[in-house]
Amino acid sequence: MNGLLLEEAPIQAAGEACLLDHYLAMPDDSMDARIAAAREKLGADAVVLGHHYQRDEVIRFADFSGDSYKLSKAAAETNAKYMVFCGVHFMAETADILARPWQQVILPDLNAGCSMADMAEIGQVEDCWESLERMGATGGVGIIPLTYMNSAANIKAFCGERGGLVCTSSNARAAFEWASARAGKILFLPDQHLGRNTAFAMGIPLNEMVVWDPYQINGGVAPERLRAAKVILWKGHCSVHQRFLPEHVDRVRREEPGMQVVVHPECRWEVCQKADALGSTERIIDLIERAPEGSSFAVGTEIHLVNRLEKRFGPLGKRVITLDESGCLCTTMYRISPQHLAWTLENLVEGRVVNRIKVDEGVKRWARVALDRMLEIGVMEKRA
Repeated sequence: MNGLLLEEAPIQAAGEACLLDHYLAMPDDSMDARIAAAREKLGADAVVLGHHYQRDEVIRFADFSGDSYKLSKAAAETNAKYMVFCGVHFMAETADILARPWQQVILPDLNAGCSMADMAEIGQVEDCWESLERMGATGGVGIIPLTYMNSAANIKAFCGERGGLVCTSSNARAAFEWASARAGKILFLPDQHLGRNTAFAMGIPLNEMVVWDPYQINGGVAPERLRAAKVILWKGHCSVHQRFLPEHVDRVRREEPGMQVVVHPECRWEVCQKADALGSTERIIDLIERAPEGSSFAVGTEIHLVNRLEKRFGPLGKRVITLDESGCLCTTMYRISPQHLAWTLENLVEGRVVNRIKVDEGVKRWARVALDRMLEIGVMEKRA
């Protein structure tokens, strides 16, 4: 199953097992005391990780909060035996890739996936690579595959094995520059918008980029265009960030003069071109934090983070609103509830590990190579 092994707790007698259905029937606030009690019993043996897009009822119990890579690194640097990742599948996989052998990663709800990561399936990516080689699309200049952090472990491994690496939204440009210095062409997976925005910011024109559609023959692109392109973008996107539209920016400009528009680079190119600034979740937070009192921001990213920023910076005299009034919710992240967290922790207290995420060792090896190359870029940037 995509190089991923799921280890479920053994079936217990009805009177002993912590049954999830029993928890899901209870109200959210009834879980607070139970979560706190379980965490106290587990002590330093367990850390709870909460992604920025996670709901407030869950993230308030997190030992660490941040984006996916920051959380994975933080967890791997602790001595905790259990990492309870309140995020989505690819994040838990990354944590397992970076974890030490005796550490175990747990995803409270296995249904918490990522639609973007699911848009690049390993068989499709391998077919794409073979087609590019068969058509001579590399043109003798070489091609390097790069993948966004928001991808499955086997996609990370695919890139690692073929000389590529992983990137985050904050270091995508550094990754593109690294690849451009080594090859004449880049295959970027799976988010076309982050790839397009990054390449364009580097001065690569839109007509030197093409989009590979895995459901069409040869990606739906003529061989001559593939040979001429500097960047081949996979046809994938974030279902949350793609909902932001240019007219949302226009509305803010019209109704809120002077308000700064800050969006995530997973948004459409047309939206990013109209924005005042682009940034990863960490950069968006930093921009608002550094802004003077009286500043106002319309933010194009997931609604839980925007609401949290509004509450945090409002008392400091800064106004934060969502770019889209209808709100953009990461529904898969939202699947992890206080009930799932309580169920996971109380099972650990009883000595049962549920929903363990364990990446196949062969996949882990090459995925780690791709992640380590990304870390090397970060070191080189600091030295420059």
